Amino acid sequence: MRHYKFYYFSLLASLLFCALLLVGCNSSSEEETTSNGEGDTDNNSTDTEEAAEDEITEITLLMGEADDTEGFRAVMNAMEEDIGIKTKIELRPGGPEGENIVKTRLATGEMSDIMLFNSGSLLMALNPEKYFVDLSDEPFVDRMMDSYKEVVSSNGKVFGIPEGSSQVGGWLYNKRVYEELGLEVPKTWDELMENNEKIKEAGKVAVIGTYGETWTSQLPILADYYNVQAEVSNFAEEYTAGTAKFANTPQAQRGFERIQEIHDRGFMNEDYTVATYDQGRKMLAEGTGVHYPMLTQALQNINDNYPELVDDIGVFPQPSDDPDVNGHTVWMPNAYLINKESDKIEAAKKWMEYFISDKAIELYESKSKSIGPYVIEGVELPEDSYTAVKDLVPYFESGNVAPALEFVSPIKGPNLPQICTSVGSGQLIAEEAAEMYDDDVEKQAKQLGLDWD
Repeated sequence: MRHYKFYYFSLLASLLFCALLLVGCNSSSEEETTSNGEGDTDNNSTDTEEAAEDEITEITLLMGEADDTEGFRAVMNAMEEDIGIKTKIELRPGGPEGENIVKTRLATGEMSDIMLFNSGSLLMALNPEKYFVDLSDEPFVDRMMDSYKEVVSSNGKVFGIPEGSSQVGGWLYNKRVYEELGLEVPKTWDELMENNEKIKEAGKVAVIGTYGETWTSQLPILADYYNVQAEVSNFAEEYTAGTAKFANTPQAQRGFERIQEIHDRGFMNEDYTVATYDQGRKMLAEGTGVHYPMLTQALQNINDNYPELVDDIGVFPQPSDDPDVNGHTVWMPNAYLINKESDKIEAAKKWMEYFISDKAIELYESKSKSIGPYVIEGVELPEDSYTAVKDLVPYFESGNVAPALEFVSPIKGPNLPQICTSVGSGQLIAEEAAEMYDDDVEKQAKQLGLDWD
């Protein structure tokens, strides 16, 4: 029995000694990692720097639902891996509802670190100097074309970077149906109306209407601006000064007349008052509807949902009444803007620098094709661009393009979608709409502090 006790105590002592030895080794290891002793200073500093580089900074971003594309997500994933910035995305609806959300969050101080919003007049209406960070001195801004800087600047300060490529507002059309019916791209408004009659006689929808989303009703008047400025070169300047009006400028009022004519001649689908943007793109892709006055941004969704049909879609400018006046109205990309109240401004600037880098643009293009030419210096359209985008190249190369009115004037009345919807559904005639829009514009001009008598 005594032998067993001796063995037991010997074993216990051995285990205790080993335990103490292991504790000593662990203590020694922890001290080596955190020590500031002379022999370990360089190694410890390197370890600390590597740990810091591995840290992730989270940036919040408010953007429209339609802007959350596969290309955008690819860039966000690469950005997190390359520079350690993770993007938490907050989605909002488009149109007036989304604009109201933006305004409310800015006013209440609840805006995200970065937000995506319109460039041009709608941005100016937000008072960018009050809410957003001035980027004028940032080196990455030098990559942006002057034409884009102008639409994101106020009082000489630059506030945004482009979301992607430019785009045009024109008439998307189904090339396959055009070929089947033996139609040619129209150069005048009368030729377009003749095509519409032939399409209608063939039992198809000539002009797709999607007034279920009222913003889509504006395109025939917005896309007509190339024609307006071609005939009245100083319209934007006088419009901003309050001397030129839609009701007293026949070339400007013509846009409302075009919407009225489309309605009066019964060219739209029967359910145009409730049809949605998604339904419109489906009709165009499948060829049940042949013309869709729309921005070329619609190509992205068509490619996502009907990739085998996207190359059937082309685009031509809104025709004027003169065959010698034929060109595209161009929309500049939306802008990413940094919230002045963000506590991550420096990280947000790094986010922007990365977003318009060559690597990011190439990655974006590999997942989400451009919907028009880029506004970044040195970036060209790839060979596999959409057919409709390739249709744009001759117009851009010849200079037969003009920025939409909202990019050359700070004024765009907020009720234009509702007014256009009323004209397109037969509730207003063009003359009444022009006068109503002039009143709407005057109210906005006063809100912007413009000196209108």
